[in-house]
Amino acid sequence: SEGMESGFGSDFGSGGGGGGKLDPGLIMEQVKVQIAVANAQELLQRMTDKCFRKCIGKPGGSLDNSEQVRAGGATGNPRPPRSGRPLRLCVLQKCIAMCMDRYMDSWNTVSRAYNSRLQRERANM
Repeated sequence: SEGMESGFGSDFGSGGGGGGKLDPGLIMEQVKVQIAVANAQELLQRMTDKCFRKCIGKPGGSLDNSEQVRAGGATGNPRPPRSGRPLRLCVLQKCIAMCMDRYMDSWNTVSRAYNSRLQRERANM
């Protein structure tokens, strides 16, 4: 992000080498990139928060309690594992991965529908 910010600022200052004139197309592209980066960061933060709450919940002094409750429901195996901690960790990782996959799938579906609607609205103007 820091590299992008310094590149962003230096292009503005130099005007892209056009003798002090600002290139509106270049500025617009840079703004679009910055917006895309900010949106991606927000998406990742929301997804992380949601999946952390779903898969980990409210741990006590360690993750063992939360993992055990969620691991039992996720695996469908009532028998405790021989070496419980690694299995619970695997189940936790699987829960987070599946949650993130579902979140991204949902976000992509909503995004496609939104973009499609925007295109229809623009065509009707």
